[in-house]
Amino acid sequence: MSEGSDAQPISLTVNGEPVTVLATPSETLLEVLRYRLGLTGSKQGCDKGDCGACTVLVDGRPVLGCLTLATLCDGAEVRTVEGLSTAAGLHRVQAAFVRHGAAQCGFCTPGMLMSAVRFLETREQARAPTREEVAAALSGNLCRCTGYAKILDAVIDAAAELGTRSVPGSNDAEGAR
Repeated sequence: MSEGSDAQPISLTVNGEPVTVLATPSETLLEVLRYRLGLTGSKQGCDKGDCGACTVLVDGRPVLGCLTLATLCDGAEVRTVEGLSTAAGLHRVQAAFVRHGAAQCGFCTPGMLMSAVRFLETREQARAPTREEVAAALSGNLCRCTGYAKILDAVIDAAAELGTRSVPGSNDAEGAR
């Protein structure tokens, strides 16, 4: 990936840290995250928006990094799977994935996690989400290994831990308050 003469600086806040990076007009956000910033958690799967392995949150919304031009994200806040855990521990959704064995090969896991986190952080209902609601929230993410049952169980479990609170960025230590 050459920087070329058409590369231009873009400013992002990635996982809470301000960064300025060069990007060409044709580079995707996924390419910038992986190859320029070294954040390889988001996976490069289909490169056409079908699998969801590249899902990241841009200004709080899930986007497919393989289809999003990096230059269009100038000034945006980007959250990747690397930004979920803290020094205090795993994010509750990550911990639920571990407890339920929701990751097998792990390729889809980053995108699943980001979609699940967004779903749970923006839910306003006091009741637990149904399997159908979780499945709909994760419908842009494909998994070839698990059959989805353990993934759905993990997200429902994480929702139960979060209760009726909206706890952006909650990890086990923060949620124990």
